[in-house]
Amino acid sequence: MGDGSLPTHERRWASDTIPANTILSATTSPGTEYNSAEEFVEVTLDLQDDDTIILRSVEPATVINVDEGSDTPVSASRSPTTRSSSNRLRQFSQELKAEAVAKARQFSQELKAELRKFSWGNGHASQTVNGFDSALAARALRKQRAQLDRTRSGAHKALRGLRFISNNKANAWEEVENKFNKLAKDGYLFRSDFAQCIGMKDSKEFALEMFDALSRRRRLKVEKISKDELYEYWSQITDQSFDSRLQIFFDMVDKNEDGRITEAEVKEIIMLSASANKLSRLKEQAEEYAALIMEELDPERLGYIELWQLETLLLQKDTYVSYSQALSYTSQALSQNLHGLRKKGRIRRMSTKLVYYLEENWKRIWVVSLWIMVMIGLFTWKFFQYKQKSAFNVMGYCLLTAKGAAETLKFNMALILMPVCRNTITWLRSTKLGLFVPFDDNINFHKTIAAAILIGVILHVGNHLACDFPRLISSSNDNYRKFLKNDFGSPKPTYIDLVKGTEGVTGVLMVIFMAIAFTLATRWFRRNLIKLPKPFDRITGFNAFWYSHHLFVIVYVLLIIHGEFLYLVHIWYRRTTWMYLAVPVLLYAGERILRFFRSGFSTVRLLKVAIYPGGVLTLQMSKPPQFRYKSGQYMFVQCPAVSPFEWHPFSITSAPGDDYLSVHIRQLGDWTQALKRLFSEVCEPPVAGKSGLLRADEATKKSLPKLLIDGPYGAPAQDYSKYDVLLLVGLGIGATPFISILKDLLNNIVKMEEQADSVSDTSKASDVSVASSNESTTPNRVPSKRKKTLKTTNAYFYWVTREQGSFDWFKGVMNEVAELDQRGVIEMHNYLTSVYEEGDARSALITMVQALNHSKNGVDIVSGTRVRTHFARPKWKNVLSKLSSKHCNARIGVFYCGAPVLAKELSKLCYELNQKGSTKFEFHKEHF
Repeated sequence: MGDGSLPTHERRWASDTIPANTILSATTSPGTEYNSAEEFVEVTLDLQDDDTIILRSVEPATVINVDEGSDTPVSASRSPTTRSSSNRLRQFSQELKAEAVAKARQFSQELKAELRKFSWGNGHASQTVNGFDSALAARALRKQRAQLDRTRSGAHKALRGLRFISNNKANAWEEVENKFNKLAKDGYLFRSDFAQCIGMKDSKEFALEMFDALSRRRRLKVEKISKDELYEYWSQITDQSFDSRLQIFFDMVDKNEDGRITEAEVKEIIMLSASANKLSRLKEQAEEYAALIMEELDPERLGYIELWQLETLLLQKDTYVSYSQALSYTSQALSQNLHGLRKKGRIRRMSTKLVYYLEENWKRIWVVSLWIMVMIGLFTWKFFQYKQKSAFNVMGYCLLTAKGAAETLKFNMALILMPVCRNTITWLRSTKLGLFVPFDDNINFHKTIAAAILIGVILHVGNHLACDFPRLISSSNDNYRKFLKNDFGSPKPTYIDLVKGTEGVTGVLMVIFMAIAFTLATRWFRRNLIKLPKPFDRITGFNAFWYSHHLFVIVYVLLIIHGEFLYLVHIWYRRTTWMYLAVPVLLYAGERILRFFRSGFSTVRLLKVAIYPGGVLTLQMSKPPQFRYKSGQYMFVQCPAVSPFEWHPFSITSAPGDDYLSVHIRQLGDWTQALKRLFSEVCEPPVAGKSGLLRADEATKKSLPKLLIDGPYGAPAQDYSKYDVLLLVGLGIGATPFISILKDLLNNIVKMEEQADSVSDTSKASDVSVASSNESTTPNRVPSKRKKTLKTTNAYFYWVTREQGSFDWFKGVMNEVAELDQRGVIEMHNYLTSVYEEGDARSALITMVQALNHSKNGVDIVSGTRVRTHFARPKWKNVLSKLSSKHCNARIGVFYCGAPVLAKELSKLCYELNQKGSTKFEFHKEHF
């Protein structure tokens, strides 16, 4: 019945269209007779020209009564569509059908005979046949249900799922064509360049498997393709039909083209997906997750799954995801906020923006306005004061401008120390003054003052060197004797004399030192964004910034000397430089002395050290008795073995109620790299059976390095308790300030529940005591003073990271919150940006496994915790919009720690949503 050509086989939902060189189908029964009471199966075969038979599928089928002379077709699902008036053609058709039925009956008998040989143990053949038949029937029933469940909503999900190419541009093919022209050799694109050509360079292995699957469809095994063939491949990859994309994905797994996927093939595609998404741990557990998928999709234990089962899992995976669901978006809440979506007039919009801007920034506005007015006042005062001096007649307005700028410089050089007096700022922000002054912007204000100093230096030095000094030396002798002799002496100085004098030398040195400090404090140098060749690379990085900033000690000494040798001021109390500097310098010096002595008394003992993936060092240390802090605050850490002078700030990740202190330090700069190297030497390798982390504790044989701490210091996040709802957003290591908050919230929740239980128990005991004995004169009373309830009703924690190993940093905290927060106060969302977003074919199987594993075992396969890991980046507009709708009229504190780019986006979203609804968002960013 074969003509020697390769058999064709298409896998579809409904009955296949079978090629002419194959037996269409044969209905067979495990029984011995054909009657209507029996159950039949439909067997699809390929009969080759070498007399071999390939079994394609065995499925339950409807009962078909076949009479030798009837026109009834072989399969009930294939009704005849063509009628012929030719009796000869009809007779030939009947003979062909009869032959097919005869062969089917013969094969049925042979199949039953073979099944009897493979009966289990001492069981009977009928039991084996019935068990096999039951398994097939059960799977057929599930298939029918799956087809019925494919609703419109399921079809809508399908359109968004299994995308091979995320580029939806109209000219996408043009880009691919241009890449083909660049990569092609002799008009052909080689298989190794296919991934780069279609834009999947980062997932080369996945793209190559897709190339092979598309080639197998065409019965080819090629190493290169033409442009026309590439276009054909591209059309199939970008096909809008979900069924088409699903078939490609299925073919990638089904390498032997038998229409079935085995456990080994599932394991292989899991490893491929894990590799494409940089999930190394998932590759190690691929076998376990392949077994999980087979257990779920193959309950009949037939040893394989089919296309429809893969589709069912893909479309119904949301039913498995019952953890870390997105925020509810109720219609009631939406309707309450609809008034904010109504269009407003232009004037109304502008006035609303102005009012909101004033509401958000009024603290900054009045502080900066006051500062500017003070500078204008000082400049004006000196300007007119020197206008009355005789030197004005020679030096003109250049002198007035230089002296006015000098007065603002004295003020700013004094003021710039105040924002970095951290102990003072921490104390002031806890007072009522914190209601009017934005102490959290202290570093920004410090930078703003530095910019004003730069402008003042340019005006002061520029006018002296380029304007009034040249006027002085070029003045006539008569004018000099009349207006300047009493100030500059006799004879008239030269330009060199003016520059090399005490005033000139101290001024030039100050400019040089300030230029060095200002330059190395810029973001490009401090963040190592500028790459310089050795040995000049030492002038970049945090160390260079830290040490160069201490040049200001010399600058202040020179400034005081400079202010005591003024040409035009001769009375000592009118030399006011020291008056400006006295209080701020003494305050700052007192802070540094306090830090020195406090760090000496706050000796800490290292309890535990661990080095996590991603270059993160965790230090757990003893808590000094006098060290009291709030969640969200930070402290400075010094390691004398690395540097006896450098102090670096780190967020405290332990909760105030813990009996220890902990910090998490990521290897980013030269100091942190040296610290990690130091602790790596004393850490011990993992013991068999434990996690692969380098660890050390008090029992470690090697002595641990000494640490000094200083703090705590105030930060925006410490005020979290004054908000109704919290949105905590951390990027990478930026999650550290919020871990302490989560712990503190959890501790308070547990205490409140314990308190409620104790109050309930006390009430019951009191009732029993009073009822059982009237002799009791002082029955137990419920304590009248109860601990103040938490104002915060909900907290949402969003942690976005690039590396799977990052979740190890706070795995214990996340599991603890998931286990103990029975009231659902805290909602946690992990986002892994290295994995392709949901709906991408490269992450489709991972999403399925993730949902299944959590449904079965309660653990997320990516983070290893009970908290679900989402893929790609959060859609922040949706997150904040749903929060606004869910918590109407609430005051939501948005706390962020991470890259400045996202800070701008979140701040803008808070601004937009505050204008639209009754929910009030207040944005805070961590500053170090």
